[in-house]
Amino acid sequence: MDDVELLESLAPTRERLLEAIGHVVVGQREVVELMLTALFSDGHCLFVGVPGLAKTLLVHTVAEAVGVGFGRVQFTPDLMPSDITGVEVMEEDPATGKRAFRFLPGPVFANLLLADEINRTPPKTQAALLQAMQERRVTAGGHTHDLPAPFLVFATQNPIEQEGTYPLPEAQQDRFMFSIPVGYPSQAEEEEIVRRTTVGALPPAPRVLEGNDLIRIQQLLRRLPTNDDVVRYAVRIATATRPGSTAKAARWIRWGAGPRASQYLAVGARTWAALHGHDVPTPEDVRAIAAAVLRHRVVLDFEAEAAGVTVDQVVAELLDEVG
Repeated sequence: MDDVELLESLAPTRERLLEAIGHVVVGQREVVELMLTALFSDGHCLFVGVPGLAKTLLVHTVAEAVGVGFGRVQFTPDLMPSDITGVEVMEEDPATGKRAFRFLPGPVFANLLLADEINRTPPKTQAALLQAMQERRVTAGGHTHDLPAPFLVFATQNPIEQEGTYPLPEAQQDRFMFSIPVGYPSQAEEEEIVRRTTVGALPPAPRVLEGNDLIRIQQLLRRLPTNDDVVRYAVRIATATRPGSTAKAARWIRWGAGPRASQYLAVGARTWAALHGHDVPTPEDVRAIAAAVLRHRVVLDFEAEAAGVTVDQVVAELLDEVG
């Protein structure tokens, strides 16, 4: 299959993936759409919601559907960095009696790593993922080890107002392409959830892709050019979030989005367009993923918090102003 055929197959592939995931996960269509966009863009993803909303099940189901290796780390207050990256152990060769260090890989050596409740562990341990997320490698015992390809971190986060949570450092939040809120299901969806989960075991998700297929799609989308209109529009949106911006909504903002937001807006729009059968991305495709890119990169000031203004409200206002 050449590049043109592969590109034309993306929209049907998206539909097949939505159907496969729907065999296991009820509802959450918008969450799944954004998750697939991050997956094919080779971007890490953060899911925010209270416990019990099937965030873990969703990530595991996607790993099954795209045929990649799945790893999971349950973040707890006593988790150590080596529990994630791995550790070097001293071993003795029974034949020669010589001792040598051997690296035991941690759960980070997976294609799709679920960092479950990432904000329930202190910042020191959270930071263990920084190198892995940025460079796709880890350093232990003075040696650097490459992670398998593809490598993505899909993390779940509890609302920071909950007891026993630690705010994620801004540098780590910026490594995530998207931040996606996961809300409660509707009454009809919850009734269907109860029917499926109270009789027998959940079936596995049908496999739609293999790991090599995912890598080919990611590489293809990275090669596609982005038209100048989309680049300019992405930069205008990111710039509007920064202090000193002329946008009215910027009055609520203490800290805005950096250049990585502009990059992810352009990359995400390109992937969103391809997955929805559009030949060329447009500003509308940028708007479709803008909130997911910006909500964890915009920090509101005390006045906004006192007035009860939310980040999503500010982002929506900014998008209306930018037009």
